[in-house]
Amino acid sequence: MPEGDTVFRAAARLHTALAGKVLTRSDFRVPAFATLDLVGRTVDEVVPRGKHLLHRIGDLTVHSHLKMEGRWDVYAPGERWRRPAFQARVVLDAADVSTVGFTLGVLEVVPRDRESEVVGHLGPDLLGPDWDADVALRNLTADPDRPVGLALLDQRVMAGLGNVYRNELCFLRGVLPTRPVSEVRDPARMVTMASRLIVANRDRSNRVATGVDRPGQRFWVYNRAGKPCLRCGTRVRSGDLGESELTLRDTYWCPRCQT
Repeated sequence: MPEGDTVFRAAARLHTALAGKVLTRSDFRVPAFATLDLVGRTVDEVVPRGKHLLHRIGDLTVHSHLKMEGRWDVYAPGERWRRPAFQARVVLDAADVSTVGFTLGVLEVVPRDRESEVVGHLGPDLLGPDWDADVALRNLTADPDRPVGLALLDQRVMAGLGNVYRNELCFLRGVLPTRPVSEVRDPARMVTMASRLIVANRDRSNRVATGVDRPGQRFWVYNRAGKPCLRCGTRVRSGDLGESELTLRDTYWCPRCQT
């Protein structure tokens, strides 16, 4: 699933392409909004909120979430799409640009003054103007018995982290993802590190946690099951950690560096 840095870059591309422009085409290819026509309306801005995207268009907000396979593309008028047309969920064009949302996990249009109904549950956004490390820390430690690996994925704690960052943060702090939050030494430092790591990657095409931007060396443990730990050489292990189907995700750890 795309994480907050990916969504941040997508919002920046869309904002550059559409902000201040009048829509010349509006094609929603989902039943609930198939008859909605935004032609003639001006796009005020496109902003990220954690892993969510918000197109603010007058008194309406187009809310989308990429989930596992979604993406937004920006094209020149008439340019061939890089994905098949049947995957398109919405097309929003201006005179000089075409934008297409493909296989979006969530697509809805809400009154702008009711945005809180779709993103108000989120914790402080790691890449947003509302970022507040103190609030994130309080959220993280609110359930001391919860495994830290699950708490980090909870968007109500802080918005923007996904599975890659969850695994890398646990490695960098030397804790197993199954360790209860109450047993994590200096959780404030984990929050600070989460912010530093995602901010460092928000403008990069390749996400890097190790400081080395080379294939096979960008991550300490993520997607490295069976390979030697880049720090100690012990074989990286993998498994699942989840409270439900919604949180059951691949987990990676070094059994020597993480305790």
